[in-house]
Amino acid sequence: MDEDTWAALTEEFADGAYASTKGRVRTYVLHHQLLEHLPQPPATVLDVGGGAGHQSFPLARVGYDVTVLDSSAAMLDKAQQRLGRLDDAERSRVTLLHGEGEHAEQLLSGRRFDAVLCHGVLGYLAHPEPVVEQLCRCTAPGGLVSVMTGNAAAMAVRPALERRWQDALAAFDSREETGVLGLATRADTVDEISAMLRAGDVRPVRWYGVWTFVDWLDLGGTPVDPDDAEQVAAAAAVELEAGRRDPYRQLSRIVHLVGHRGT
Repeated sequence: MDEDTWAALTEEFADGAYASTKGRVRTYVLHHQLLEHLPQPPATVLDVGGGAGHQSFPLARVGYDVTVLDSSAAMLDKAQQRLGRLDDAERSRVTLLHGEGEHAEQLLSGRRFDAVLCHGVLGYLAHPEPVVEQLCRCTAPGGLVSVMTGNAAAMAVRPALERRWQDALAAFDSREETGVLGLATRADTVDEISAMLRAGDVRPVRWYGVWTFVDWLDLGGTPVDPDDAEQVAAAAAVELEAGRRDPYRQLSRIVHLVGHRGT
């Protein structure tokens, strides 16, 4: 993805998608899945492709030292605006850095982090291996790597729920689609991402599902009202539990893998 493309989508993505029920549930579920594995604050966290900080700012609020690396200046401008919602102590724990994930180690002068996140990035890359290699390189020995990406095992569900039957048949043997932002995306399997992590001396320890129900409700025309706090909280609790269990996580729209780098 080039910077200009994201500049045109910044408002829709940062202010629209994350304010939806899906966006709120995704942030909640990933945050709680991360807390099961992160070292205690004030551990250092690098968020590669972290955009406007929706996933990493909540970590700064609870004491983590966060660096957001993103290739889009527009997204980082939005992150800078959103920093105003944090108090002085929380803002002091956030660093914003412009640059490509493929060059993360160089951009960070070889610094190693206690945790490295890369959420919703790999699907926009034709070849994710260079970025995954950088995630592993930027992780301190014993540190955590967290990757969230599209679930290639569930590609037929979306077109089927939209009653695009021919597309659904084709999707059983495909991993590419046009995403909700109108951009071409691709998905990965858990085994593929796990192999990439192992190549970087990171041992996969667990994977979760994300968006097992709320995304399908949206696509099926029965969305949860994002202004109904009680319903959103109830949906998030169910999503968090479903993401831990088979067979539910296998049908999730996206998958979340965590691993530890060797010591």
